[in-house]
Amino acid sequence: MSKTDSLMINLLGKFFPVMNWLPRYRREDLPGDLGAGLTVAVMLIPQGMAYALLAGLPPITGLYASVVPLVVYALFGTSRQLAVGPVAMVSLLVASGIGHLAEPNSAQFVALAAVLALLAGLLQFLMGLARMGFLVNFLSHPVISGFTSAAALIIGFSQLKHLLGIHLPRSEQVYAILWNAMRQIQDINMPTFIIGAGSIVVLLLLRRWKPLFPAALLVVALSILTVWFFRLDAHGVAIVGEVPRGLSSPSLPHFSADTVAALLPIAITISLVGFMESIAVAKSFAAKNRYEVDANQELIGLGLANVAAGLFGGYPVTGGFSRTAVNARAGARSGLASIITAAMIALTLLFLTPLFYFLPNAVLAAIIMAAVFSLIDVKEIRHLYKVKRSDLLLLILAFFATLILGIEEGILLSIVASLILVIHKTTRPHTAILGQMPGTEIYRNVARYPEVKTFAGVAIFRFDASLYFANIAYLKDRLQEIANHSEPALRAIIFDAVSVNDIDSSADAALREIVQTLRSRGIDLYFSNLKGPVRDVLKRSGFYDLLGADHFFYCTHDAVRCVVGEEAGIRHEGQYLAR
Repeated sequence: MSKTDSLMINLLGKFFPVMNWLPRYRREDLPGDLGAGLTVAVMLIPQGMAYALLAGLPPITGLYASVVPLVVYALFGTSRQLAVGPVAMVSLLVASGIGHLAEPNSAQFVALAAVLALLAGLLQFLMGLARMGFLVNFLSHPVISGFTSAAALIIGFSQLKHLLGIHLPRSEQVYAILWNAMRQIQDINMPTFIIGAGSIVVLLLLRRWKPLFPAALLVVALSILTVWFFRLDAHGVAIVGEVPRGLSSPSLPHFSADTVAALLPIAITISLVGFMESIAVAKSFAAKNRYEVDANQELIGLGLANVAAGLFGGYPVTGGFSRTAVNARAGARSGLASIITAAMIALTLLFLTPLFYFLPNAVLAAIIMAAVFSLIDVKEIRHLYKVKRSDLLLLILAFFATLILGIEEGILLSIVASLILVIHKTTRPHTAILGQMPGTEIYRNVARYPEVKTFAGVAIFRFDASLYFANIAYLKDRLQEIANHSEPALRAIIFDAVSVNDIDSSADAALREIVQTLRSRGIDLYFSNLKGPVRDVLKRSGFYDLLGADHFFYCTHDAVRCVVGEEAGIRHEGQYLAR
């Protein structure tokens, strides 16, 4: 391959990630991709139908969402193992967001789900173009963990009606679902319950003993044969019934401005939650396989996949952890595995849908329940209890807010809690009073190193954050507190600015006020370890000259020697800069 060809491939690879692996595809990778594609297809067929049922859609919708979107992501996504398709969390959000606009399983509900996929996809695509992949960093892991654990409970218990064979009003409150189920305990359809509970047991046992075995397909096949042989559908066992044969043709779902306005909040939620779930999984498996994923390109890939889902009769999709894990363990080496999965599901739609006629809804509910209860993150609770209990409180807040208030309210509160955490940490950063380690020129926090040497009338202060409008009031308060509680009275404060990477105009103005206040009390302010960009701002604003060049030092030790009277051989910044 010539240098020109290589350059062209690299350039195309930025816009079409498929060009990063297709021209270099190795024949020895084909068995792994083929095996992974077939394995995930066997797993995704029953899961896709089950998750569509969770979303309030006909099971066939889950299969429609598992063909073209997978191919589109394989072409535009950067993860080699990520398995895109219907997932439990997004399915629940679809049910929650559309449930008040249309009757589940109705034609209007199906159309709204397609519009929702289009909206979520366009939002993700635009965020990718705007390089907004960083937004995911504003949601802390404890908050996501708490929300996910609560959502897993809501998803699981929402399937009780199918598992027990009774009618329960739709609700996102677990306590309401349990209360209504207990009131109808005498109406449970026992054949339905036995099929569902037995399926859960088989799924959990096989997951533990044979992780790569297609357990979902096994329980689907056995339950279909059981219902057909004993004609249990005549004894109250609800079945899927006729599943349309054939692929969906592309079409733009009908929508109006009012429809877009009504769906926009849940579309924003799905675009963010779906991306967070997907990028977390993609990064995890990329790290294990030693390659990089591009968060912004992932937004573009997922966005286009969701647009394809909306155009081909599906509903919103994203990357799922369980299928991605199976995909990786089965040997996936590239996006070809996803294309093979899509081809297998397409063949199923063309030729095998009549086989699902006697499939019990209880089995689809069992597949959902077995999948989502593993999302309850007990390990994270134990870890945070040991490591940082303030983060554990955030997790608990997100968990109970979602569990009690509902999915959308829980997400909103979780986002607000994450932002409050970010704001709190930046407006009240860590500070320290420093002292000299004996026999060295190193200065450390006196609270952690009681053996350090301090100097009478001099406080060495470190502020571990950039200075900007939101934390400057806290800086004033800390300096005031230090000045008020020092014994003997202070004559100098040395500001170790080693952690200050930036400063804005509000902080510059506040520093002037601080200097005036300290000088009125007979306290001089000195700076050490000031970084170049910060010094440039202070020089342009005139603060550098206001304080005096002899009040700035390149290291804390020189500042201390100057202030305490050992000035021999010391040069301040002004002397160096004057050279």
